[in-house]
Amino acid sequence: MAQNEELTAEAVEAEETLTSYTSESAAAEDAPKKERPALTVAGAAVGRRKEAVARVRVIPGSGKWTINGRTLDNYFPNKLHQQDVNEPFKILDLEGAYDVIARIHGGGISGQAGALRLGVARSLNEIDVDNNRATLKKAGYLSRDARVIERKKAGLKKARKAQQYSKR
Repeated sequence: MAQNEELTAEAVEAEETLTSYTSESAAAEDAPKKERPALTVAGAAVGRRKEAVARVRVIPGSGKWTINGRTLDNYFPNKLHQQDVNEPFKILDLEGAYDVIARIHGGGISGQAGALRLGVARSLNEIDVDNNRATLKKAGYLSRDARVIERKKAGLKKARKAQQYSKR
């Protein structure tokens, strides 16, 4: 009986010391953040998604967006697209530090938002590879989404839709 009480006391102590479980190493969290250089460098990159292509320039400024001569909320009225495009700045804590000038053509609204996000992430990566690349890559913002619309095949109604087989 006394042995069981000792085991439960050890289990309680172990529970108290382990407050949370995570798959990330503690060394990554404790590592000091590198000093960021002054925000005086501009960057440019191209982002693509589906049929959309975005040419993006990021320059130090006050956080103003100009997309095809229009503002961000005017070009992307959907708040989800605005949030999606702004994610690379948010994850790097650089909101309001850079102005974005972009030229987008092709595709639809969702594809254009994805292309703009990739272009912004690539240009931020170009500005400061040492500080920005690891964070952007871990979040998945530096990889192009390669999914595109499949072409229509001869003899089919759409890319894969065929006529139903009739037994009689």
